[in-house]
Amino acid sequence: MIVGVDEAGRGPLAGPVVAAAVLLCEGGIAGLDDSKKLTAKRRAELEVEIKARCRWGIGEASVAEIDSINILQATFVAMTRAVEALGFEPGEVLVDGNRLPRWRYRARAIVGGDASHQCISAASILAKEHRDRFMVAAARDHPGFGWETNMGYGTAQHLAALRKHGPTPHHRASFAPVAQLTLI
Repeated sequence: MIVGVDEAGRGPLAGPVVAAAVLLCEGGIAGLDDSKKLTAKRRAELEVEIKARCRWGIGEASVAEIDSINILQATFVAMTRAVEALGFEPGEVLVDGNRLPRWRYRARAIVGGDASHQCISAASILAKEHRDRFMVAAARDHPGFGWETNMGYGTAQHLAALRKHGPTPHHRASFAPVAQLTLI
């Protein structure tokens, strides 16, 4: 039982970091790829199919956790929560990237794994879709930051709104562009 794990949202200035864990269904799913290489429409279609046919779990680490323990450790927390949400003990976990949480599970870090291992591709899709929905909802409560399109990344629009309106509760105070504003 090989499970793929990937995260979304390590780099943005706002929002949680989200991880997904996926045990692919028998026969797999056609068209899986790194979520960043797929159109939004195709990601949404694949998300529905993955959730209907595979075993999966989602884990999040909040902005408060990111600011408290740093983004890398918060990512590991989200990954651990995603694997635990599966409800079973995996035989092996394949993680996209070059670092692993400390787990009792057998695990391997695979650079570029979201493009080379379908179980990681599926996790990449679920994590990105989950986080994107969070940011679109947050954009309705905090208009002007452009989160519905930039997903919390530090675009010119986002940075201009941050300077004009100041940080929201969704901003990561430990990230430099936000921290610099709180010091002014």
